[in-house]
Amino acid sequence: MRAHLVQLDIAWEAPEVNFRRVRAMLGGVAPGDLVVLPEMFDTGFSLNIDATADRGATLDFVRGLAKELHATVHGSRTVLAPGAAKARNVATIAGPDGSVLCEYVKVHPFSYGREPERFDGGSGVVLYEWRSAGGALGVAPAVCYDLRFPELFRLGLLRGAQMYAIGANWPASRQHHWRALLIARAVENQAFVLGVNRAGDDPNLRYAGGSIAVGPRGDVLGELGEAPGVLSVDIDPREVAAWRDTFPAWRDVKLIKA
Repeated sequence: MRAHLVQLDIAWEAPEVNFRRVRAMLGGVAPGDLVVLPEMFDTGFSLNIDATADRGATLDFVRGLAKELHATVHGSRTVLAPGAAKARNVATIAGPDGSVLCEYVKVHPFSYGREPERFDGGSGVVLYEWRSAGGALGVAPAVCYDLRFPELFRLGLLRGAQMYAIGANWPASRQHHWRALLIARAVENQAFVLGVNRAGDDPNLRYAGGSIAVGPRGDVLGELGEAPGVLSVDIDPREVAAWRDTFPAWRDVKLIKA
């Protein structure tokens, strides 16, 4: 199994530009692979929901890209229901046939960045199955600020997650938190963690990239610097079961139940 973490320099509020940038970065994706994109890869982390809400173009792009590559594609977009006052920050995952495997609504809007003024949070964990010729893994999606809330990840574990895939717009000023928390989530849940951050700048913040793949023992499988790029890593699904059997700390969870 092979995952591709796409560290994109996102053009501000310009979906078509970002669609072209993603396509240009995706050489070498094979059928059955997993492609993970940053949070709001189509527009950047904008609160201007009237302009950035997906009217179908981003959903069509994610589904079309998955079908074209015969891969699983994990993206993130702004979704505004008809008549709703606020939007939702939604991770949309499409399978190799172009069908939507699941949609996860970011549970924790970023209060420090005023996201709750324009976005409602979700209410729970969801999982999708990433399946390829090399096996299958249960994957729990998360979005950016969710990373600071370990209970979300623990619930994912108890419901069958073997991997977490996190798309983010994580600012450079707190980059050391990003890396430390991703490794911690892998260690404490004995699971693979894919953290995909954006690169570049938007009108408000600078981003330092640092997309990273972490194994279930906490070992770093690969890591990017600040520049745009794609981190491609091999994932052996047997490693999760092997480590959980060897060191079954996950069985001793007491205070959180599925």
